[in-house]
Amino acid sequence: MRSDLHHLPERQQRELERVRDTLLAGFEAAKNGGGGGTQEWRRGGMVLKIILFGSYARGDWVDEPENGYLSDFDLLIVVNNAKMTNIADYWWNSEDQILRDPSIGRTVNIIVHDLHEVNDALKRGEYFWTDIVRDGVSLYEIPGHPFATPQPLTARDAWAQAEGYQERISRSVDVWLELARVSLEHADDIEWRRKAAFNLHQAVEAAYACFLLVHTFYFPRSHNIKFLRSLAEDVDTRLVEAWPREQRADRRRFELLKRAYVEARYSDQYHASAEDLEWLMARARALRDLVADLCQSRIAELKSKATTA
Repeated sequence: MRSDLHHLPERQQRELERVRDTLLAGFEAAKNGGGGGTQEWRRGGMVLKIILFGSYARGDWVDEPENGYLSDFDLLIVVNNAKMTNIADYWWNSEDQILRDPSIGRTVNIIVHDLHEVNDALKRGEYFWTDIVRDGVSLYEIPGHPFATPQPLTARDAWAQAEGYQERISRSVDVWLELARVSLEHADDIEWRRKAAFNLHQAVEAAYACFLLVHTFYFPRSHNIKFLRSLAEDVDTRLVEAWPREQRADRRRFELLKRAYVEARYSDQYHASAEDLEWLMARARALRDLVADLCQSRIAELKSKATTA
């Protein structure tokens, strides 16, 4: 795995250095704060690796902020203890600090896993992890904690797993969309509109789960559909079609949907108009259809490899 960022513009290199330093400092503060540093497992907690993956690692990022298209920084943080993967306890403050930092000009997404979990996935040959080992760029590493050698996933196993994910999750997408449709029949009532927004959020989350699991065999522990969208579009840019983002109004509506997971359930300040929700319903259905087509194509490809091997 390479460790230089020379393929990136100087601005992005500086931003990544700032992000790395913020994450490391934030982890140390969280680990030692609140008196928890007296626990042996916390005292021994370490960040073993920080790895840039995705478009900025491969070199095919998009940088068109004027059109609403700007690739995110995607980072894998590897720790030595599964307890350190808890975002709320160890990483939320750093994420918030990065979000508010004016010197960092793009969204930063992090996933946190312990080394044992990553190595088990590499031994199973899961594509998401083998791609990171192949294409990732190390921003930080403590020597002596190597990744396992990736093992190839058999074509038959890949086909079976992908088909199972598609069959199970695609039905969930349809159910969430139907719940949203029923909720929208009562769009004159704000509580029903909030239920519609939440159901649409869940439909979109499930659609991205289906796509990512079929294509990479990995889905992050996240309900942030903007992050999920970024991961999925990084795998296949054809998914960009689902969400127009040139117009401010369209970007606002996606953000409204992103907020629905929490706010549509718990905040009396959350408001989505019937017009907003009809637009979001149309886009969620477009996403479902795109995901279905792309997953079917992927499964057919895996089946062909399995049956001709």
